[in-house]
Amino acid sequence: MLVDGVFSGGGIKGFAFVGALQMLEENDIYFHRVAGTSAGAIVACFLAAGYTANEIETMLDELDVSTFLDQRKMMFNLPFMKWINLYFRMGIYKGLELERWFYEKLSEKNIYTFNDLPEGSLRLIASDLTNGKMIVFPDDLNTYNIEPGSFLVSRALRMSCGVPFFFEPVKLYVGQGESIVVDGGVLSNFPIWLFDEEVNKERPVIGIKLSNSRKDMEPHKIRNGLQLFEALFATMKDAHDERYISRVHEKNIIFLPVEKFSATQFSLDGETKEILIDIGKKRTIDFLKSWSGMFSYQH
Repeated sequence: MLVDGVFSGGGIKGFAFVGALQMLEENDIYFHRVAGTSAGAIVACFLAAGYTANEIETMLDELDVSTFLDQRKMMFNLPFMKWINLYFRMGIYKGLELERWFYEKLSEKNIYTFNDLPEGSLRLIASDLTNGKMIVFPDDLNTYNIEPGSFLVSRALRMSCGVPFFFEPVKLYVGQGESIVVDGGVLSNFPIWLFDEEVNKERPVIGIKLSNSRKDMEPHKIRNGLQLFEALFATMKDAHDERYISRVHEKNIIFLPVEKFSATQFSLDGETKEILIDIGKKRTIDFLKSWSGMFSYQH
């Protein structure tokens, strides 16, 4: 059975996606079109490129994610220099190693630009802070006078994954100016709305979200400035999508409760990875037991 899929952001917690994908494939459910933000954009790209769930698991299992923490070399290796670099570069890590890995893995499937993919099969979300607007790759590249088909998928993916302050933002050069682009989760962390504009849907849409459903979420604990910032950012990135989700049927969304894990914990051990994958498997099995979409489309 073919479906369209949407994957939320969530950083390193995205290992839970692997378990969900494995259970979907075991039930002969595959994706025709995919969309995602940040960690969800990575999964969407690999699926669009032709990777299977097991191949993605092997790829991630062999990966040392700490290699993505590529700080710029400084003349003086003093603790406070990192924060000076953050001020001027707007990010602690360059993100070049992350983008290089994306390029290498996509090239193994002969995917380089959006022209190498079926039209409309992949959409990624990023945030243009210079102009204060959302970017949907590749759809919106025309507005920047950039040919969508010739744009590197790995570059768009790097933009979608640019966690603010953690990775340096990417500069999208347009004519005489430039746009500062960061993680798509700033404006839409779960873009399930992308496929909702179609009047006659050919396939059901399954969303996979790295969180509990709204009714099961616990309120933020705010007792200091750091917790205030965390709650502020979480509210900012989720409010738009949660309002939308409240208007559609939650029965088409697989919620993976991984809130207790850090999105930027790049030193995950094997046991934690297995726990996340297992959460994905169990929640997807529960979802499929009652999912009506299996019977609503006859293909």
